[in-house]
Amino acid sequence: MTTNAQTALTRIARLLAALPLAAALMFGAIAAVQAEAMNIDKSTGLAIEGYDPVAYFIDDKPVKGDPMYTAEHNGAVYRFASAEHRDMFNENPDKYAPQYGGYCAYGVAKGVKAAIEPEQFTVVDGKLYLNYNASVQKTWRKDIPGYLAQAEEKWPMLGEN
Repeated sequence: MTTNAQTALTRIARLLAALPLAAALMFGAIAAVQAEAMNIDKSTGLAIEGYDPVAYFIDDKPVKGDPMYTAEHNGAVYRFASAEHRDMFNENPDKYAPQYGGYCAYGVAKGVKAAIEPEQFTVVDGKLYLNYNASVQKTWRKDIPGYLAQAEEKWPMLGEN
């Protein structure tokens, strides 16, 4: 075998050896972007400040989740008031998870990822929307269809950043 052929084979072997590392870095970057798209507590990974997402639909009110009942979805940890709620969530997490990664829906409509107060919520067409505070929620409720249209337009760019 010539020296040029040996050099080429060595380069190919090095490239192939580096592929798993490159793949791991790529998937790590995807996970980091996904986590940023979610409004979660940085130290605990909790979504909705530990409130039970299923309770908004079943009980029509915010209910603090119990640390005994948890599930993970899209890089976030959700807590539930009961095993039944956890199981319902696990069967269809996209049905119960808050829209816009759990950020304030009005904020997203205005192009901002804003924090939320779990007590400020609206369920519209079977989807959970959270708001920054009671004042923002009052504004949000004046034109939910209009703000939803704005949020749907802006979320693809916000969700990536």
